[in-house]
Amino acid sequence: MYREKTKIIKIGDRYIGGGNPILIQSMTNTKTEDVEATVAQILALEKAGCEIIRCTVPTLEAAKALAEIKKRIHIPLVADIHFDYRMAIAAIENGADKIRINPGNIGSPENLKAVVEAAKERNIPIRVGVNSGSLEKSLVEKYGGVTAEGIVESALDKVRMIEEYDYDNLVISIKSSDCMMCVKAHELLAGKTPYPLHVGITESGTVQSGNIKSAIGLGIILHQGIGDTIRVSLTGDPVEEIKSAKLILRTLGLRKGGIEVVSCPTCGRTQIDLIGLATQVEQLVENYDYDIKVAVMGCAVNGPGEAKEADLGIAGGRSEGLLIRRGEIIRKIPEEKLLEALKEELDNWKK
Repeated sequence: MYREKTKIIKIGDRYIGGGNPILIQSMTNTKTEDVEATVAQILALEKAGCEIIRCTVPTLEAAKALAEIKKRIHIPLVADIHFDYRMAIAAIENGADKIRINPGNIGSPENLKAVVEAAKERNIPIRVGVNSGSLEKSLVEKYGGVTAEGIVESALDKVRMIEEYDYDNLVISIKSSDCMMCVKAHELLAGKTPYPLHVGITESGTVQSGNIKSAIGLGIILHQGIGDTIRVSLTGDPVEEIKSAKLILRTLGLRKGGIEVVSCPTCGRTQIDLIGLATQVEQLVENYDYDIKVAVMGCAVNGPGEAKEADLGIAGGRSEGLLIRRGEIIRKIPEEKLLEALKEELDNWKK
């Protein structure tokens, strides 16, 4: 597997690459200059399971804010830089654990060298980011449009630009909003570089459409052993990105922990508000870190059989339901008490 062989990179107190666990990232959507709002959002993301956080640094004020933000959070902080190399240097000086740049738009070779020297002095990793939307005109012409081959060539060229300054503390990120182009680009890149890869489908869309595109794209890439850290990019609350990323990793068997909820799709036999109940259960289990499966079924007739592969389950019928543990009915419960009974079981699980 590719990720077993990638270079190990230290970001703050976390490690990626070399077979280390795949870490989940997100990005704040607050004004970085607003320390209070940014810290509040990062702490909420930490609680949801975020392991690396990125903040945009478009101004010197934002760069200086990083120092205070870092004091109040508990995960590595990455500075996102576009165009102005001075912001990259300022972010490093104010304690960024990693910087994200596109060497192609950072300015002259002298500017890039200054950034690399600042990173080298503090041994701060540089994430080389290339997006399909900013692919160089020469590569678009060479390949007859925006292609996976062009994205890979661009990324490797940017890596070489930094390597020329004798620095290899690097992470690579290649992204496209075209799901299958992104998959192909990662397949092409994985065998051509030793550096760990940050994987995501950029500009994937809203929570609904973005989740589908990200699950397909990330699922294919990760299943091939490619990718050392991921972000699910969604137009919405960043906390939703963390929930989705955790579920993608658990579904692929790449992460343990956290309760998996399974529920039936409802049918004409359903006699309870199964949709509402399943939603409540999903919200409930966010407070537990057990590595178990919980089933929510809408039929007291088939519920026990359908829930037999789950550790715990509830099945609703007319006016009453069933509490099920590993396929065995524990007891009957009034319909309105199903959620309460499930919570009681979870509170006492393995105690």
